Amino acid sequence: MQQLASNVASLYILPLRGRKNSQLKLLPTREPSSRGWQGLIAQGCHSSILIIDPKTAQTIQVLERHKANVVKVKWSRENYYHNLSSPYCLRLASGDASGKIIVWDVVSGTAHCEIQEHSKPIQDLEWLWNQDVSRDLLLAVHPPNYIVLWNGDTGTKLWKKSYAENILSFSFDPFDPSNMALLTSEGIVFITDFSHSKPPGSAGKKVYIASPHASPAHTKPAPTAAPAPTGAKKALNKVKVLITNEKPTAEAVTLNDCLQLSYLPSKRNHMLLLYPREILILDLELSQTVGVVAIERSGVPFIQVIPCAQRDALYCLHENGCITLRVCRSTAAPEEASGAADPEQSAQELVYDLRSQCDAIRVTKTVRPYRMVICPVNENNAALTVSDGRVMLWELKAYTGRVAVNPSSGLSPLYSPVSFCGSPLGPNQKHIQNLSLNSMIGQTLIAGEAPLPSSNQQEVQLKFLLTGLLSGLPLPPFAIRMCPPLTTKNINHYQPMLAVGTSNGSVLVYNLTSGLLHKELSVHSCEVRGIEWVSLTSFLSFATSSPNNMGLVRNELQHVDLPTGRCFAFRGERGNDEPPIEMIKVSHLKQYLVVVFRDKPLELWDIRTGTLLREMAKNFPTVTALEWSPSHNLKSLKKKQMAAREAMARQTVSDAEQNSVESSVISLLQDAESKSETSQAISAREHFVFTDTDGQVYHITVEGNTVKDGARIPPDGSMGSIACIAWKGDTLVLGDVDGNLNFWDLKARLSRGIPTHRGWVKKIRFAPGKGNQKLLVMYTDGAEVWDTKEVQMVSSMRIGRNVNYRVLDIDWCTSDKVVLASDDGCIRVLEMAMKSASYRMDEQDLTDSVWCPYLLLPRAALTLKAFLLLQPWSGTFTMDITQVDYNEKDEIKGLIQEQLNSLSNDMKSVLQDPELSLLQRCLLVSRLFGDESDLHFWAVASHYLQAFAQARQLSVATAEGQVQSELAQQSPQNHLDICHDVLCESSYFQKFQLDRVHLQEVKRSSYEHTKKCADQLLLLGQTDRAVQLLLETSADNPSYYCDSLKACLVTTITSSGPSQSTIKLVATNMIANGKLAEGVQLLCLIDKAADACRYLQTYGEWNRAAWLAKVRLSPAESSDVLKRWAEHLCSPQVNQKSKAILVLLSLGCFYKVGEMLHRQAVWNM
Repeated sequence: MQQLASNVASLYILPLRGRKNSQLKLLPTREPSSRGWQGLIAQGCHSSILIIDPKTAQTIQVLERHKANVVKVKWSRENYYHNLSSPYCLRLASGDASGKIIVWDVVSGTAHCEIQEHSKPIQDLEWLWNQDVSRDLLLAVHPPNYIVLWNGDTGTKLWKKSYAENILSFSFDPFDPSNMALLTSEGIVFITDFSHSKPPGSAGKKVYIASPHASPAHTKPAPTAAPAPTGAKKALNKVKVLITNEKPTAEAVTLNDCLQLSYLPSKRNHMLLLYPREILILDLELSQTVGVVAIERSGVPFIQVIPCAQRDALYCLHENGCITLRVCRSTAAPEEASGAADPEQSAQELVYDLRSQCDAIRVTKTVRPYRMVICPVNENNAALTVSDGRVMLWELKAYTGRVAVNPSSGLSPLYSPVSFCGSPLGPNQKHIQNLSLNSMIGQTLIAGEAPLPSSNQQEVQLKFLLTGLLSGLPLPPFAIRMCPPLTTKNINHYQPMLAVGTSNGSVLVYNLTSGLLHKELSVHSCEVRGIEWVSLTSFLSFATSSPNNMGLVRNELQHVDLPTGRCFAFRGERGNDEPPIEMIKVSHLKQYLVVVFRDKPLELWDIRTGTLLREMAKNFPTVTALEWSPSHNLKSLKKKQMAAREAMARQTVSDAEQNSVESSVISLLQDAESKSETSQAISAREHFVFTDTDGQVYHITVEGNTVKDGARIPPDGSMGSIACIAWKGDTLVLGDVDGNLNFWDLKARLSRGIPTHRGWVKKIRFAPGKGNQKLLVMYTDGAEVWDTKEVQMVSSMRIGRNVNYRVLDIDWCTSDKVVLASDDGCIRVLEMAMKSASYRMDEQDLTDSVWCPYLLLPRAALTLKAFLLLQPWSGTFTMDITQVDYNEKDEIKGLIQEQLNSLSNDMKSVLQDPELSLLQRCLLVSRLFGDESDLHFWAVASHYLQAFAQARQLSVATAEGQVQSELAQQSPQNHLDICHDVLCESSYFQKFQLDRVHLQEVKRSSYEHTKKCADQLLLLGQTDRAVQLLLETSADNPSYYCDSLKACLVTTITSSGPSQSTIKLVATNMIANGKLAEGVQLLCLIDKAADACRYLQTYGEWNRAAWLAKVRLSPAESSDVLKRWAEHLCSPQVNQKSKAILVLLSLGCFYKVGEMLHRQAVWNM
């Protein structure tokens, strides 16, 4: 099975060995691609989908069922517990331009279900992951303005919702799946009540992107001595935008042409908007830009950006094909730089520094980058699709050692983490530095954090390395020709080579055993029209230039030697200003060549000597079709020559040596035969037939330098103008321009005409193999396979009926597989049935083994996982499962062992390292399997198991709250990554929120922003700074009086009983009357944050309550709030037990977690 593809030209080859079908294919404009947790890339290629393994750069599956171009592909998520009833599976959703969605079982290559709502292209797709009951829910955008939730298992529509404007794409909040944002033609629509059980109740909050309103109270005068901003700073000032509820006027500076919208998975409530020349980072609580990545005027525009989760970093794709990595700069400013800078600039934008970039590609009219995908498991490798069909596989590498940094650049050094797989790295422990992004660079420091001593860390530099390249085909049309077939004589050195002549004059030779491009040869200066092999290692190809005013062209006929790449003009100086070559035909024994011209008599050449044997007279008939006969007199000539050589050999041997020589006569004769063939001493007699414009058949015999005219057969009245001839054995087949096939049985002297009613018969070829009488026929609208023995059709394909492409050329790949070149830029290798190119992936035989446990049977995949996690029967770990005594079939063991063998040597070394702890092993194996739920579980569990154990060792107290207090005092460098949000330690989470509100304070540009900052500061306990902001309210503001009174209240709060009671009573009344946020603020002012959390939870604000508990409460009180949240998450209405388990892990409730896992039958955790 095999597929080679290209978008304006792309080629992907699968090995032919062990395959049923395959395909070379062209990628459509802006073709979709997706990379899943399973480790594979799905690439839309016109109406097909290619599955690519990025580690070995192999195309391992082709999915064909769509009738229109595929416009969206999306892998399913892996965030569920895997067992025999919920196994590892390769599931993919794809949408096409006709509105059809197909959910695929990728391993078997079959469609699980098909979905159709409208007939317009699918705009976006996403699998839901926000609850534990069903993993089959698929959200789709159907143009112009519908979002529909489907059951991807049954194809059932669950609900449908329409909006007022055209929806371009959407993005889910990774921290709260009830939040999503729709990018529309006019702005952004925020939805806060998304649910799988019912459609959103409201139309959402519609906002626009515009420049900020000028306000004297919030516009800071520019310092008189400040220099005029230039370059990037100009761009920075230009895009200080805010989100407004009002549609901007024509006079306002609007930023339209938004290319992409995406939530940041690295920190909550942040979103990015991509424009051609800038990336805006928005804080959604402030509704304000807090960071900008701007390109200089001479810079290359963006076309795509992918935010990372493990680190606050952005992968950016530019129009020149360059991929850049930008990492957020630490907000813990260096002490020496803190005093001199402009206070606004030192505070602070979120700055994303360029840390690495790959090489750009050469962009032309037809070559440009399309799309990149990033590995979601490790976030350290990217795949870039180019319009010429290439897929470039880039890997990010970290190199240790001190790097010279330009001081004026403002870049602080990056350091590698001092841990591996969530645990401190032992002194002699083996590790893989480039395992993932968070193992390459350490956590970004925030304000208030002190860096670790540099002696504990190594400085790193990041570089992109090209680790794989899948080549593509140029633009169609193509001319294809398979090398001579496999025989018993060439079996020891045979390689199945497919030569592909292209429109740009090059010839691509592919080895169909390995699926790799063997050689790319630049042979001609114009489109290749035909190829004929003259041996297993050489071929002839011809090309014709565009005609001049006289209708004459320049013909190029080149002889190419494949091992050396040497090519020369076979016809010498001939070829200028002559009629175009119509076809070339090589004789059966590769001795002779016929060159047929359009309006010129044919030429007959000796291939062995490169000499012209005969140029036919001017009155020679015009040739419409020609074919060489498979019959010849080579065998009789060889017998005569062998007999003569045997006599000569015996005469040279004396009588005494006669007996010793008898034993070597056979080898001597074989040697003589091989020498005779290589020296081409024998000139066998061969003959060919051709037809003229009247349909008369001519017979010509060629022997050495002698050319003889033979019999002539008058035309068949039932046939039109003959277009092609094929000859094998005693069967001769003629095809005409009217779609008739005429089968001649030369032995029985019978003929039979069959009208196919398919129009012009373009080409016919017999299948290779002795006795194989199958015939491949090419028409204008498709192709057919015929059995010439029975004179009946075996299979058929027709454009518009079962395919949507036009066949350009045909050939046989093997005795039972056909090769089709088509106008969509594809070369397909199919079985004689000419059906879909899909196949079972677990039955294939790849050249390079692929690590993908998802290809195994469920029981085998789980056995492999258990084998890598625990081997209690031995003191040392082994990678050889065949030696383990357990009840399993040898076939299953063999498949598991193949997967183990496909692991890299570095990975095997780490897995067998006795220093690798069980926690590290669990985290590493979950990363190897791409198991999303396991990876999140073990990242949190590993961190807190070690943290609580360390805290208990340092503490004499045993109470849970006291242990958490000790835990809170740990080194800041030991905290959980902020992408885990409220699961992080309270001390670090509070520092992060203070740093964030400080940035919000700097970026505020309106009264609404100031009010939000003051509210946040009050909740965080920063009353002094909150009062300052409240007093900034201008006197003409309607809220001036209330803000002044609130400032007075905050400054005069006392801890006396009466004031506490009064404020608590007022807060309670406010909450009861719908003023929840205001009441919570009052409770926080009197240190009743625990009561505030309870009120928030009562009114369904669970996430807000958890946030407040982390920033204001003591460990014991915070634990109570979060435990109630965990109980809520376990309720049937919410059903997010997996998230509840993570919350309990962060509290150190390991026994409770164990009970929950036991109740859910999650045994391997």
